Amino acid sequence: MKLNIVPARTGVTWAKMGIRTFFKQPLALSGLFFMFMALLSIASVLPFVGSALALALLPAATLGLMAATKEATRGKFPMPSILISAFRAGQQRKRAMLVLGALYAGGVLILMGLTALIDGGQLARLYLLGGAITEEMVGQGNFQLAIWVAMPLYLLLSLLFWHAPALVHWHGVSPVKSLFFSLMACYKNFGAIMVFGLFWMGLFAGVALLVSLVAALLGSPAFAGVAMFPAAMLMVAIFFSSLYFTFDGSFVDDEAAPGDALGPADTLA
Repeated sequence: MKLNIVPARTGVTWAKMGIRTFFKQPLALSGLFFMFMALLSIASVLPFVGSALALALLPAATLGLMAATKEATRGKFPMPSILISAFRAGQQRKRAMLVLGALYAGGVLILMGLTALIDGGQLARLYLLGGAITEEMVGQGNFQLAIWVAMPLYLLLSLLFWHAPALVHWHGVSPVKSLFFSLMACYKNFGAIMVFGLFWMGLFAGVALLVSLVAALLGSPAFAGVAMFPAAMLMVAIFFSSLYFTFDGSFVDDEAAPGDALGPADTLA
């Protein structure tokens, strides 16, 4: 396995490939995304351990969506069972994915614990238990500081786990090594990852603006409230369909032909 270093503009290519692939199998991929959301929601409501369990399942569930996208690129209809691909790849890789999930849950809980030292646990309760942000919270300096501290730490955590589930599942990389390789890949291709993120931020903002404009033309402010949630969920489903391409474009097999890579490749393992 080699790291494939790509130009920043490749981030747009990854996003476009995700969009095209989603609309090849829109019913299957959107249905799997809602099953993914339902799985995490059910896990999160379990007493005592719900939030931690949902966090621990997130890497494996995300891998399932990536596997579904991979199937769609091959012209196949991804079945619901693909969501549990991480747990059907043999005992060794199943254990590795469970360890990766535990590491992710632990990382998020530690992050939230650090913010609790700043704001008394307000942000942690919102993130882990849900609820609404009140005007009183927003006006508190400690709450604002907790958010500013959490943002860069969560970004670092996201980069550590960005490619990790796919590396564990498709390449048999150990959980700890997968975190290192994921961070290294994101560092080496930071321009492409940033462009990818900015593209999606712009697209989300554009869809929100479009919904607002339609509501204004219809003279129905309520339309925006009704349409915004399904539109946002659809966009998130398409976004998850593009994650596979950030992995596929960042790594290349050692056996690949010289012309297969999109850019210079560094050996990782």
